[in-house]
Amino acid sequence: MTAFTLRETAWSHDAAGLSAVRRAVFIEEQGVPEALEWDEHDASALHALVLTIEGMPIGCARLLPDGQIGRMAVLPAWRGHGIGQALLDAMQDAARRRGVRLLKLSAQMHAVPFYAAAGFVAEGAAYEEAGVLHRAMHKSLS
Repeated sequence: MTAFTLRETAWSHDAAGLSAVRRAVFIEEQGVPEALEWDEHDASALHALVLTIEGMPIGCARLLPDGQIGRMAVLPAWRGHGIGQALLDAMQDAARRRGVRLLKLSAQMHAVPFYAAAGFVAEGAAYEEAGVLHRAMHKSLS
């Protein structure tokens, strides 16, 4: 198994690492316009940051107070090593601790099976968001 660390954090503490991963994945790799990537929710969200043992940021996600999981990204060279699952688990655990009963997310179409395997249910038709096809998904927490 690949060694990495995951920590919950705030934008005010880890903006550089969080933004480096999101810039690499969403803006550079996927072509999301920069103006759409950054929003007012970063300041109030709970973030998770994954680092290599050497301290290089390689993955991230955020949880909004309303239970919306988003901005989940793993650098291409690190995909397939359990980092996405660790991020999703961390966001679900954080939501439970905060009393969130319903998780929501906007999954890129290629990631729908990943979220479905974790118990998320797709709803409605696919839609475009920032030039990428997505599907709304939700999961009830107990």
